[in-house]
Amino acid sequence: MPKKSDRLTVLPAGLLPLLSQPQLETRYGVSDWQITKWIKQGMPVKPFAGRQKRFDLAEVEAWMAANDPEFSDKEEPQLLAVSA
Repeated sequence: MPKKSDRLTVLPAGLLPLLSQPQLETRYGVSDWQITKWIKQGMPVKPFAGRQKRFDLAEVEAWMAANDPEFSDKEEPQLLAVSA
């Protein structure tokens, strides 16, 4: 019987795997509660076998950039107080 490591296959170029919820939690350093909150706010989710969820990282990053400024790569202008 082949070893588990022998059964791994390389993904075709340009194809990215879908992330599980624990993987997404690790990626953003948040709890499962926060992921559930984001899903309720409209974060894209891919259905998966059973009750599990999977996440397309590109779609999630686009959603995060549009909806959560804390995780956005955009730099917002800083307001400076000027005394007269």
